[in-house]
Amino acid sequence: MEEERLREVWRQRKIPVIIRRDEKGEKLRVRLPYAENNRQWLNTVGKSTVTWIDNKSYWELPKNWFNDFVNRALERYGKLYVIQPYREQEKCARKCMEATGHECNCSCMGRNHGAGINGSWFEVSETFATRWGEKEIACRLMVSKAANMQCSAL
Repeated sequence: MEEERLREVWRQRKIPVIIRRDEKGEKLRVRLPYAENNRQWLNTVGKSTVTWIDNKSYWELPKNWFNDFVNRALERYGKLYVIQPYREQEKCARKCMEATGHECNCSCMGRNHGAGINGSWFEVSETFATRWGEKEIACRLMVSKAANMQCSAL
């Protein structure tokens, strides 16, 4: 389901999309609504030049352009989809993981309640443990403050 949603976001042509990948040497991938000056506009974001990948219909940009591109795209378009890897951080405590019964007041909402200690957690203290989940891909729609204010005024 989520994979199909990501494909839909990537294929749509109304809102710019940037894919940030975290592997070494990977470049940013960008799709913009069509405009004749897209190349010129993109080349104002950083010091090197962008590459058009014709058979896949996207632009490649250096990874270190990410923040500048996001700021400029929000300024120009008002909205931007960001597709990127993330790892969810789980928080729990030994007391919860070793608990018996069903009552849980922990931030894990009972997911780890009574599951025991299996070595996958980093115990910061007796009352706090954390671990990172598997790498996943997330998509978020960013909206500029100016665009948000225009929506609020309507």
